[in-house]
Amino acid sequence: MRGNRSRDTSPEKLLRKELFERGMRYRVSYRPLPSLRRTADIAFPGARVAVFVDGCFWHGCPEHCRWPATNKEFWRKKIEGNQARDSTTNHALEEAGWVTVRVWEHEDPTEAADRLINLIAERRASR
Repeated sequence: MRGNRSRDTSPEKLLRKELFERGMRYRVSYRPLPSLRRTADIAFPGARVAVFVDGCFWHGCPEHCRWPATNKEFWRKKIEGNQARDSTTNHALEEAGWVTVRVWEHEDPTEAADRLINLIAERRASR
């Protein structure tokens, strides 16, 4: 599992490229709450938006996650643990005034960027 990247994955890079080309500036691998040991893949600190690009397998995508046939108990526990951690992260960030956006690796980067740009514009306009 050492070869599995925690940052700079292909889906993350594609989304960052799309955002950058549209003039959006962001932080990479940013910890929104220093007291919480969670790192957002992409963050917009001014608008308080944290973006997590989740892998379909590792986070249990309802459309694409195929449960392994071997070592079932280990993988179920691992993936369900990731989902529980995602939920607590979303809740903690929400309580601190952040908006959490989860983007699946299979999502089109252009559509995800559209969604993020609209959300950030709304957040900035409401200030």
